[in-house]
Amino acid sequence: MMEPIKIIIPTPFAVGDVNSYLLKGDVLTLIDAGPKTPEAWEALKAGLKAANVAPEDIEQVVLTHHHPDHAGWVDGFDAAKLYGHPYNDLWLRRDEAFFDYHDAFYQERLKEEGVPGDLMFWVKKMKRPLNLLGNRPLDMAINEGDTLPGHPDWHVLETLGHAQSHLSFWNPEQRTMIGGDHVIAKVSSNPLIEPPYHPEEGRPKSLLQYNASLSRLLKMPIDVIYSGHGEEVRNVHELVSTRLEKQHLRAMKVLDMLDRTSEQSVYELTQQLFPHAYEKELGLTLSETIGQVDYLLEDGLIEERMNDEGIFVYRQA
Repeated sequence: MMEPIKIIIPTPFAVGDVNSYLLKGDVLTLIDAGPKTPEAWEALKAGLKAANVAPEDIEQVVLTHHHPDHAGWVDGFDAAKLYGHPYNDLWLRRDEAFFDYHDAFYQERLKEEGVPGDLMFWVKKMKRPLNLLGNRPLDMAINEGDTLPGHPDWHVLETLGHAQSHLSFWNPEQRTMIGGDHVIAKVSSNPLIEPPYHPEEGRPKSLLQYNASLSRLLKMPIDVIYSGHGEEVRNVHELVSTRLEKQHLRAMKVLDMLDRTSEQSVYELTQQLFPHAYEKELGLTLSETIGQVDYLLEDGLIEERMNDEGIFVYRQA
């Protein structure tokens, strides 16, 4: 049984290099395809060449999720079929109705989080850089319960949290997983706030999704996760338990910022939690704070109400 072959690809993002994986089986498969930059394409070709594979030999490309550092060079493999979670398609097709809804979604979220009007330009910054993202639709959607076409021993798991399109691939016989950004060795993945696939579902509670997806790993006999960034993860259960515990402690820190008498908005809590980062990284820091607020609400530790200005405010229960 062959292990996935890792190809390391540079990105223009703060996260640094991204990993693609070549999977040999009945079908020659590339999992993730780097960002759409010339440097990434060169690295991808070099990695394939080292495995004695040319781009035209790739029969299918499979995406762990739709973020540009993973879904850029899907355009480089004309002969290959493209598979991924159905949410990818909204981005790959440049679905105009979705993009309009996308901006309106963030506009509403920022307002109800108490973000001041002069920071509303962040709505535009929430859009992923489309020039670095592929521009071809999925040939077929895959999801929980499927196996990877041509690789019957690899099972598809929906692991939402970091992205609303996130899939991981699990091989129970080998006890290995190709995990995208679900679990990264050196850093904790950000459970990002993204518009839901179906608008009527309302804002996804990304951190709660992420915790559920992580907790699921604790029940699985995993020896190694081939991660989307950095080295493989081998002490999976220990790492996941530590991450869940740290997240709980961060939520308790937010709880301590609240009391029973005064109320605070997500924006006010974010300013306290991230005094030096919130202005530069408003999207990420708000996502983090909302996650902790969702967690505390779920546990009944805080109360939420909407004030007269249409802003959600919180206090200890």
